[in-house]
Amino acid sequence: MKEDTKAGNSTNRQQTRELPVAGTERPKIAETLDAHRGEHHVIVLQDFPDPDAISSAYAHKLISAKFDIDVDIIYTGRISHQQNIALVRLLGIELTHFDEDLDLSGYNGSIFVDGQGTTSEEIVQALAAAGAPPLIIVDHHEKQDRLEPEFSDIRRTGAAATIYTEYLMQGLLELNKSRREHSLAATALIHGIMTDTNGFIQAGPEDFQAVAFLSQYRDADVLTQIVTQSRSKQVMEIIRQALGGRIIVESFSIAGIGYVRSEDRDAIPQAADFLLTEENVHTAIVYGILTGDDQRELLIGSLRTSKLTLDPDGFLKEVFGKDELDHYFGGGKMLAGGFGIPVGFLSGGNVEDYRDLKWQVYDQQVKQKIFAKIGIEPD
Repeated sequence: MKEDTKAGNSTNRQQTRELPVAGTERPKIAETLDAHRGEHHVIVLQDFPDPDAISSAYAHKLISAKFDIDVDIIYTGRISHQQNIALVRLLGIELTHFDEDLDLSGYNGSIFVDGQGTTSEEIVQALAAAGAPPLIIVDHHEKQDRLEPEFSDIRRTGAAATIYTEYLMQGLLELNKSRREHSLAATALIHGIMTDTNGFIQAGPEDFQAVAFLSQYRDADVLTQIVTQSRSKQVMEIIRQALGGRIIVESFSIAGIGYVRSEDRDAIPQAADFLLTEENVHTAIVYGILTGDDQRELLIGSLRTSKLTLDPDGFLKEVFGKDELDHYFGGGKMLAGGFGIPVGFLSGGNVEDYRDLKWQVYDQQVKQKIFAKIGIEPD
């Protein structure tokens, strides 16, 4: 599920800019960190954090320590993708899962990396109630209007990890390969850039420059361990369901996969990636109803496209619209996007016939909206 973003011109390509030579200028984020020395901050990750978010948060934590700022990292959802689990374990980084009983009163401010708060609304509201205002946003998605931090760095780069690498190159933290945490940070940032640019296929010059810098400090063995994680049986089964249930219209491959356990959530974008590899398909959309132990349900989906003239952000916003708080249900970036719609009152219920009927309604509604967007009359 991706961030709420403003629709952009679908013909716009990523803006490119050269990264600075290491140590040539002090990044502006340093002024904000200087002003908050000695404080206790919390980094908020997007719902179901990915390698870009995790690696950027790890880098921010190391940088903050140079300013005597203690940092914790919290998230909602689950970390379920095999590579993400491996990344967290190898980094040895502590991530705290948010729930309504978590005490946030000890934080002086909040930091948002690889997101702008729209997929972590529950945390945003809890932080506001606890008196921990947003201080910093570092993100590479389209600009949003959800938060008003003291400092924001929002650019169209391949990954938030690219932005944090620029901070490192500007001397905000001097990397030393002999220090384990520095080597792990460089390795994680490379992985974050790699995954968010589709294996560097959508990478721009600034992303390649960032990786070239980080490669001096990376641990190749650790990176190999992360990227060679095998797909689980559950992921393979969901990919099989998507492949068997897909319909293809106008080079769109659309697959509803029914109910999905929250721990298998990351299988949905993996299934979309797989469907995109089929001949004569330029866009894949996979969706299902996410179920959790608390009986709350969420209709979620992922979009992947190879069509440069299709803007996932604008496409998903137009298809699924907004909620009562004027927040979009979907959004994205270049060539990828996602959406999440609360099932609400109809959530729960273990009677099989009822669950089947509920899925049929949501499945048909999603298809109808997509068909209307691409100009197809349903059969």
